[in-house]
Amino acid sequence: MTDSLDPILLNFIYVIFGGALTIFFMWFGCKVFSHIVNFSIPDELKRGNIAVGIMIMGIFIGIGTALGLVIGLGLN
Repeated sequence: MTDSLDPILLNFIYVIFGGALTIFFMWFGCKVFSHIVNFSIPDELKRGNIAVGIMIMGIFIGIGTALGLVIGLGLN
């Protein structure tokens, strides 16, 4: 099937699918981590807790990097 698709179109499909997966796993990771810790992440962010913001940023960067590597290496 991939032989009949233009490589540029196939790369756009990979990007769209990979972006959707990345956003889903970032949301899912934040929800799971929110159940693990004993405080409310949205409430702490509203109060301006910088440590919680940096923690969430780390989760997003880690998941985004991991999924980006998986999707990028899958293009070979």
